[in-house]
Amino acid sequence: MKRNPHVGSTLDDFLREDGSYDAVQAIAVKRVLAFQLEEGMRKARLTKSEMARRMRTTRAQLDRLLDPDNPSTALQTLVKAVGALGKRLDISLVKG
Repeated sequence: MKRNPHVGSTLDDFLREDGSYDAVQAIAVKRVLAFQLEEGMRKARLTKSEMARRMRTTRAQLDRLLDPDNPSTALQTLVKAVGALGKRLDISLVKG
């Protein structure tokens, strides 16, 4: 009987072996950020147009930032967005 090499491994192990860990991680982080920004906008009762104005950017740029499936977001854009909500961006590294 052949033993399954993945028994006892984690999803992270599988994704690393598959070569897709970084891409999956980026999408997961972006989805959380987009959710948190939308929640902040909802609580502050900000429309997308008002949020974009406060960020001094376009509505299209804000839409890209809020797109959970688009992991490409500049750090400067995130800083502007959280600043527009009266918050501060806090990033930390954790052991993987």
